[in-house]
Amino acid sequence: MNHNETLFLRAQKSIPGGVNSPVRAFKAVGGTPAFIHKAQGAYLWDADGQRYVDYIGSWGPMILGHGHPEVLAAVSQAMQQGLSFGAPTEREIELAEEIIKLVPSMDMVRLVNSGTEASMSAIRLARGFTGRNKIIKFEGCYHGHADSLLVKAGSGLATFGHATSAGVPQEVVQDTVVLEFNNVAQLQEAFAQFGTEVACVIMEPIAGNMNFVRASVPFMQAARELSQQAGALLIIDEVMTGFRVALGGAQSLYAQQIPGFAPDLTVLGKVIGGGMPLAAFGGPKHIMEQLAPLGPVYQAGTLSGNPVATACGLTTLRLIQEPGFHAALGQRTQSLMRGLHQAATQAGLPFSVDSEGGLFGFFLLPELPSNYSQVMQTKGALFNQLFHGLLKRGVYLAPALYEAGFVSAAHTQEDIEHTIAAATEVFAEMAAGL
Repeated sequence: MNHNETLFLRAQKSIPGGVNSPVRAFKAVGGTPAFIHKAQGAYLWDADGQRYVDYIGSWGPMILGHGHPEVLAAVSQAMQQGLSFGAPTEREIELAEEIIKLVPSMDMVRLVNSGTEASMSAIRLARGFTGRNKIIKFEGCYHGHADSLLVKAGSGLATFGHATSAGVPQEVVQDTVVLEFNNVAQLQEAFAQFGTEVACVIMEPIAGNMNFVRASVPFMQAARELSQQAGALLIIDEVMTGFRVALGGAQSLYAQQIPGFAPDLTVLGKVIGGGMPLAAFGGPKHIMEQLAPLGPVYQAGTLSGNPVATACGLTTLRLIQEPGFHAALGQRTQSLMRGLHQAATQAGLPFSVDSEGGLFGFFLLPELPSNYSQVMQTKGALFNQLFHGLLKRGVYLAPALYEAGFVSAAHTQEDIEHTIAAATEVFAEMAAGL
């Protein structure tokens, strides 16, 4: 028995499922999870000393790669000054100012500790600001594990969701309307039916938890216009896309195609913490001033704006503003996607790819899907074969076909070529088994 297996057996005795976040358990793909011992640059090493090219990047934050020397130096210096104060610091202001500078739709920012907390708080703020209760979300978009967001679509058009987790009362999700992603007609119908009751629409501009599915420009424009007309707020969840797909986030890309486009509230996480627990939500001053201590919408957190986390995040944000950073990151990611697509095509396998900046996705489907039901047409067993084949060859992808992947500035062309060569071998094995 290897060290990973030993640790997993041990973990299951004291931790539910042996992991502290479900996807880490490898239940979707089978097998024993790799217990990571250390990371550096573009690589992870597990408890058995096996090195992997890492395309998870802590699920997005590690845009610079692991252990960047300037980030480590900033964190070390902050630690020497104290781990937590429960009081304001100058660095909180600096980080907020940096975020506001990069994301024009924000006048003010509130720092929190996780994407779940940020999404939950943004929805509470939208409800408090509008005086309404209903929220619209889209099937396949993930906004954290807050009760009102753990829902799936009901039957028919524009219907209320049903709880997807035990412990979530139906009364909690009765005001959550779940619609099909990229379905403009369904969104129009929902607003026609519920418009005056809707507090907000919350959506990912690129859904990263059904792999990688973009919101079409017409769909994004409809979400903006319909919510505005109804007096509802549009919340863009950029926990995954913020500062990773572009310096101004995904919303900056839509603003290039939709004149005057800006969300009412933005949710951020991952990259803004640089690997430390940190997230944020923000928007125009007149909305954000409804938060306590200025307004009636309560939100608080003991560790919000933690001095070590803000040091990590601030340094990361400053480094990714270097000229050409995102252009180079995008080119490297595209190179990976082209290589994988070519290798799969040569093996005769259906394969489609997409990427933006350092975020990518691929599907064992002939065409890119546009919604959750299309994503679910992927054959899970085929993906599992690809996952384990690559893992055996030192390439670490997300252990589920529903997760997007991440490239960092630390990935080299050699890493990309190694990944494509490994995938070429696995694709040949997969094709032979069909």
